[in-house]
This record gives sequence, C-alpha cells and structure tokens, in this order.
Amino acid sequence: MKRSDRLIGMTQYVLENPMKLISLPYFSERYDAAKSSISEDLTIMNKMFKDEGIGYLESIAGAAGGIRYIPQYNESQSIAFIEHLAGRLEDPNRILPGGYLFMSDILGEPKTVSTIGRLFATAFAHLNIEAIVTVATKGIPIAYAVASFLNVPVVIVRRDPKITEGSTVSINYVSGSSRKIQTMVLTKRSLKQGSTVCIIDDFMKAGGTIDGMKSLLKEFDAHVAAIGVLAEAEDEEDERVVTDYTSLLQISNVDVKNTQIDVSRGNFFN
Repeated sequence: MKRSDRLIGMTQYVLENPMKLISLPYFSERYDAAKSSISEDLTIMNKMFKDEGIGYLESIAGAAGGIRYIPQYNESQSIAFIEHLAGRLEDPNRILPGGYLFMSDILGEPKTVSTIGRLFATAFAHLNIEAIVTVATKGIPIAYAVASFLNVPVVIVRRDPKITEGSTVSINYVSGSSRKIQTMVLTKRSLKQGSTVCIIDDFMKAGGTIDGMKSLLKEFDAHVAAIGVLAEAEDEEDERVVTDYTSLLQISNVDVKNTQIDVSRGNFFN
C-alpha cells in the first residue's frame, strides 16, 4: 500500500475515534507496514493536525501505550466563529418574552452545532470526562456534539419520568429565574456511580436548572468537572447560583421596547 493511501486511512480512523488510545501495532497490522513507517506517518499527521488547528496526536509511552487524537480548535478560528455567532444573535427578531432569545435555528444547523461541540471539547479535553449530562430538550444537540469529540456517552435529565427508562432518581429544585419549584429525573441505569461528568446547556440565566442537575448528580456520587453553556444572560434582578462555568456568548442587554440585543464573547477565553 502506498504511503499516501495509508495516511488517508489512518487519518480517517483517528478523526472518527477521538480520545481513543490506539496502539502502533494496530496500524502496523491493519496496513501491513513496519512500526517505523507507521511512526513516520503519525508524525506527518500530527504536524498536519496542528497546522490546520484541529488538534494533535498525544503519544503515550509504555507497553500499553500508543497515540490519542485530541480534538482542538485554534484561538483565531474560535474567536472568528464566536464573534460571527454573536452577530447572528443580535438580530432583534430573535427577542422572546422574558428576555430570552430564539436560537432553535442555530441549534438545528449540524455544522454550527459541531463547531460549538469542538470548542467545548477543546476546553474540557484534559479533564478525563466520562459522560456529558444535559437536560431535555434544547441542550441535547450541543451535548451530542461535545460527546462526539470527547468520545463519551450522553446522559439526558428529564422533567418527568418515562416508563421506558425504568427506575429513576428524582429531585425538586428551585428555578433560578422563575423561582418556581420544579422536578427533574434521571434513570438509574444511565450513569455509573462516581462518574466524572460535564454539564452542557444551551442557555443560562440565573443557573437554577444547572444547579438542580448538580444536586441530582450528587445522588450518583458524580464529580462535575466542567459546565459549558452556549449563552449566558446577564440579569441584574436574579442572583446567579452557578459561578463555575464556561460560556461562549454573553447576552448583556435585551431591550424589548427598543428591539435591541447586545451579545459579546463569553468567558471562554478567560
């Protein structure tokens, strides 16, 4: 097999299996090539990934070692994407009652959602995340995008139990914005005890929903290593109950009367 053909096959495999430890003998046997040739191929791939700003190959030494593809998005690409997204959200036609914004169209664009997922994966790749947790329904597309780059499962918290999911754990929590008592449930089979998790949501105002998820995850002895939100709203009336999070966008002003929205970069680069 020509090196060019082998490089295409190896590149496709590692891109489809991010964060997975792959041994050199695996590639050597698959492509019937010497380990020295495979090592040279991986060096070429690593340089290409870095030059393109899409990540790098992490080498792990030892008998059980190999390489892992760590997905990333370089800073200049990240800034350009976030600023473009902020510009789209400043469209006054997106204003909804209660200071919320219409974002369903953005969350329905596979390429946009995939890039959002890559950004969060860039921020959280070093945390050894074992599962992505989100609440139904708007955060689900982003959660799956992040999970695809971190190569971990998605766990969905729901507002009410489903008979098809078996026994569940439920808690009551106070919504940060409406101050109403609400319920969220999680099936017992969906998450292993003691897992390291990342919470993902599309929008955060006071943070009551995310705080509720944190309380629910305590029932599973889960460690919340990261929290990612697409957009946070700056609300002077409500005290924020979640402070340790990463946001791509910050909505600082939604003026319904004058149909004006101010959207800026979140704390992603802080």
